[in-house]
Amino acid sequence: MKPIVKMLNRFALHIAFLQAWAAMLGSLYFSEIRHFAPCLLCWYQRILMFPLVIIFAVAIIRKEKSVAFYALPMSILGMLTAAYQYLLQMTKLSQITPVSCDALGSCSAIQIMYFGFITIPLLSFVAFATISILMAVVVKSDIKKNDH
Repeated sequence: MKPIVKMLNRFALHIAFLQAWAAMLGSLYFSEIRHFAPCLLCWYQRILMFPLVIIFAVAIIRKEKSVAFYALPMSILGMLTAAYQYLLQMTKLSQITPVSCDALGSCSAIQIMYFGFITIPLLSFVAFATISILMAVVVKSDIKKNDH
């Protein structure tokens, strides 16, 4: 298991960059090519994901692993937002939630569904979760390195 963690730590920023970049391109594809109107929660997720592409690119160029301390809170907030939106879509939460959610589109509207459960918020959740796990590995190794 340790070789996998070492490899993840070594390439965490690169993998996180690719994940954030793919998520950004996917988001832009759905809004600009498929013409899906992003809802308010989608905009929040975009606000948290899009800057990560630039942040990770700069961190890779500068070989700056401390970026994980800044990226981790953003990715966790994005993950929570995506999870909330997924619950709005897949459960009756939208009927009882006190939060009104509408910017250009409905937050509970399901615009795509693959295999009966994969929606855009779930894709976003997986992207943010992947980045969160990678950044947690970097933070943990940085803490261990500073302890020695």
